[in-house]
Amino acid sequence: MSVLTFAGYVAVEMARVDSANQLVKALPSTLLYPAAAVLLYFAMHITMRFLAPNADGLLLPLAAALTSVGLVMIDRLGPDLPFASERNSAHVQVIWLLVAAVAFIAVLLFLRNYETLSRYKYSIGLLALLFLAVPMLFGTTVNGAKLWLFIGPLHFQPSEIAKILLVIFLAAFFAEKHELLSISTHRVAGVNVPELKYFVPLIVMWGVSILMMIFQKDLGSSLLFFGIFIVMLYVATGRKSYIFVGFAMFILGAYVCYLLFAHVQVRVVTWLNPFNPATIHKDSYQISQSLFAFSAGGLSGAGLGLGHPTIVPSVTTDAIFAAIGEELGLIGAASVVIMYILFVARGLKVALSQRDDFSKLLAVGLVSVVAIQSFIIMGGITRLIPLTGVTLPFVSYGGSSLLANYILLGLLLVVSQRGASTNVASIKQGRR
Repeated sequence: MSVLTFAGYVAVEMARVDSANQLVKALPSTLLYPAAAVLLYFAMHITMRFLAPNADGLLLPLAAALTSVGLVMIDRLGPDLPFASERNSAHVQVIWLLVAAVAFIAVLLFLRNYETLSRYKYSIGLLALLFLAVPMLFGTTVNGAKLWLFIGPLHFQPSEIAKILLVIFLAAFFAEKHELLSISTHRVAGVNVPELKYFVPLIVMWGVSILMMIFQKDLGSSLLFFGIFIVMLYVATGRKSYIFVGFAMFILGAYVCYLLFAHVQVRVVTWLNPFNPATIHKDSYQISQSLFAFSAGGLSGAGLGLGHPTIVPSVTTDAIFAAIGEELGLIGAASVVIMYILFVARGLKVALSQRDDFSKLLAVGLVSVVAIQSFIIMGGITRLIPLTGVTLPFVSYGGSSLLANYILLGLLLVVSQRGASTNVASIKQGRR
């Protein structure tokens, strides 16, 4: 991982300079930022070994590797930033990595007894809804989505923190109510379903996701939050009927929004026909240029600094996967996908190792955030699904996203530590 970080920065700098002499002069300042990133990874690793020695040992390296890919690509892409075009983007991202590392260490230090969070589930749930509602009322629209809050020089996306709060609330709620939600007392269209009142949480979450689609103009976050809810509901109850009903409701709501709101129509039309001459230089410019970037990358890529990914709008945030595909090729893009698959697999293993429902559901919810969010953006940028403006976890530029993802990682590790410690204790007792 350290080699990846340093090699990437050096490769980018080699593409920028014209001679070996210039490279030698530029290297000291160039290597300062990857060195800082590696030191932060090392600090997080040492902290984990002391505070969570039995936690899964692959989750942090995978997150660090993804972050390193993001830092290298952001450094290569230069000042193409939504809010900080006058500053070096990778330098700003390293500063945010410092903030994220502090938050990660704080989670390991203060939330080792994370079970206490379940006692405050309704307060946490209300706080999550508040974080989601504030941008609808006071948010600023950026790139067509009303997700940002500006407070003086600070700007952040409350929804990044809201998704973690929502997972905690749902884990506690479903751990308490999963038996009631699993009981079938009615039969509708040949399908056994629980009483209507137990569908109230499903209806509420559906309403929240539709409101996000309408007022925030953000199909991606709407799908992300509803997807997290459906996954956790299914894991808690084991009932497929919730999945079918939930996604049928979401598709119905999305279709109604498509009929009523122009921004939803634009997303669908540009997805179905991105190369339409009438839209290719306007609404479908981002998706069409992203597809051209993947095509130009081929198998091995154009090489760091040798492609033209900056043509793609919002490339450091929404479309960084297209930049990876162009300059690192199919091999580089597939490597990123494999790292996400490994991260999700290790997270599910953490969930399976838990003995109590709250811990199991919390682990599933946290890892589903990464799985669904990465699928939404990578699927959108490759035209598998309509393109939406969510960030690629650990990779995309953005302080709010990086901070939330390392808090998520810290929580997943403390859950992993608890599960491993409990299982070891149980084995020892069995031997006695």
